[in-house]
Amino acid sequence: MTSTGFISRLHARSGFGSAFRWLSTAALCCAATLAHAAGFAFIEVPADQDGPALRGAVWSPCSTPPGRIDLAPLVLQGTRDCPVTGPGLPLVVVSHGAGGSALGHHDTAAALADAGYVVAAIHHPGDNFQDMSRQGHLSAFATRPVDMKRLTDYMLGAWPQSKQLDAGKVGFFGFSRGGYTGLVATGAMPDWTLRPDLCPPLSTRPLCGEIRRNEIPATPAPDARIKAAVIVDPLSVFDAKGLRQVGVPVQLWASALGGDGVTLNSVEAVRQGLPRAPDWHLAANAGHYAFLAPCSPALAEVAPDICRDAPGFDRVAFHQVFNAQVVQFFQRHIPASATAGIAAGKAP
Repeated sequence: MTSTGFISRLHARSGFGSAFRWLSTAALCCAATLAHAAGFAFIEVPADQDGPALRGAVWSPCSTPPGRIDLAPLVLQGTRDCPVTGPGLPLVVVSHGAGGSALGHHDTAAALADAGYVVAAIHHPGDNFQDMSRQGHLSAFATRPVDMKRLTDYMLGAWPQSKQLDAGKVGFFGFSRGGYTGLVATGAMPDWTLRPDLCPPLSTRPLCGEIRRNEIPATPAPDARIKAAVIVDPLSVFDAKGLRQVGVPVQLWASALGGDGVTLNSVEAVRQGLPRAPDWHLAANAGHYAFLAPCSPALAEVAPDICRDAPGFDRVAFHQVFNAQVVQFFQRHIPASATAGIAAGKAP
């Protein structure tokens, strides 16, 4: 697997403003309990009747001190191929945005692994930084939830360390199109007629023609194994009717500035439409890509658009708060066991 191209489309802008002040206390409290170590390994989900092979990565609790992992232009913190520490570990599966990568949220994944979670992410076929052949088609949206089901099947089954996972504790993290994916995977039904702004009259995007011709692919069935979901700045084509079957706890994040088809109003529609109130977070002064991991200098040079933040916005500081809130949400709903945390070096 090549590393030099791994992230040419991974990041973006972000912001949080005054929210940092009241969230920072929670972040510090949470940080005090983290193990400060994450194992890292690449995975491949074999091709089957439901789709092609899925390439990705896994982060896991690790008792070895972390080091620098260079995957140019990315720099990760963790330990390559570290033995997975602890029994009964919760699983969080991660879905990236349009043209993204399994590594786009590597810092959030590492924070969860530090806290006793196994985190698995894949490149969505036809809609990732190396292959965007289906990015402009509705089929890319239809297969995303299937990709995530296959990833979950693999992690709970064929993954060599699957016996260390608790199949009753599965969470979902999704950003942008990945947020769309998470909502569908937990029961939402999209309505592509709700967002005419995505398809202006003269648009030549294939998916716009498909919508106009009512060539809408069937929506995959939800995955009942998912017990909680963090939905981050989702691409939303949902109203209250389409969201009424989402029954799991949701932490919902919105960027104030939006971008890439995501608007604050569209995410607010998800907030208002969910049948149970989500754990809501508005990131002030944040662009859509602020939720991606902070950029290394090398990445900022080759992909400035996804690394450039609004004036006064500190993505590194924001992610300390963001990651802590994500960890706390999953700890409330699919908690990591004390045994896993202690084994990985975390305070009980």
